[in-house]
Amino acid sequence: MNLPTTLRRAKTPLALTAAVMLAVSACGGSDAGSGSGGDGEQLSGSVKADGSSTVAPLTTAAAEFFAEEQSKVRVTVGTSGTGGGFEKFCNGETDISDASRPIKDEEKAACESKGVTYEEFAVANDALTVVVPKENDWVDCLTVEQLKKIWEPDSKVKNWNQVDAKFPDEPLKLFGPGTDSGTFDYFTDEINGEEGASRTDYSPSEDDDVIVQGVAGSKGGLGYFGFSYFEENTDKLKAPEDRRR
Repeated sequence: MNLPTTLRRAKTPLALTAAVMLAVSACGGSDAGSGSGGDGEQLSGSVKADGSSTVAPLTTAAAEFFAEEQSKVRVTVGTSGTGGGFEKFCNGETDISDASRPIKDEEKAACESKGVTYEEFAVANDALTVVVPKENDWVDCLTVEQLKKIWEPDSKVKNWNQVDAKFPDEPLKLFGPGTDSGTFDYFTDEINGEEGASRTDYSPSEDDDVIVQGVAGSKGGLGYFGFSYFEENTDKLKAPEDRRR
């Protein structure tokens, strides 16, 4: 999967403390408080981050580290998806934009038109994980071809036995990221061969925790998101493999 990235507006920076370990730095926008952030100096104000739900846990952890040093700075982290985050960022509504893909040319142009300059840097590698509920006892392996059959535009697959005749007569319930998500862009490109190409009759959300609950609560559920959300929910979910790779 593409490197998750973070953009920060090129404004006067707040002090960088332990947040540097995650390469997510807080930069002050118009709400940034007083002080230059020197040793022992306390800052005040707010920093707004938004964007990819895949990167959000890293930004949240960085915010918690930062708060240990600068408790008067309020850092908020939203998850409107990579595309939604860039839209807010280029409108000057946020200071940090979390992304699970590089910024697109049209998004660069939008930032340029609003006079928003930025610095871009990678914060981590990530993996995309396809998941089913823990109680699913028939799927240990799903091939890329089967995933394409399920997720391609205009797919008519609505039951597990349409994926493989060996699977039971169980309704297939699909959950996944919305169209503003960089994870959605990556998955559709890799599985369906075209970014944005996907069936639309599934339950979308920019909040990966909502996808977790949807899949875990549906016997015939299937979904996808970043690996960290699977790792945190192995008591509820399992991840089929493509063993031919």
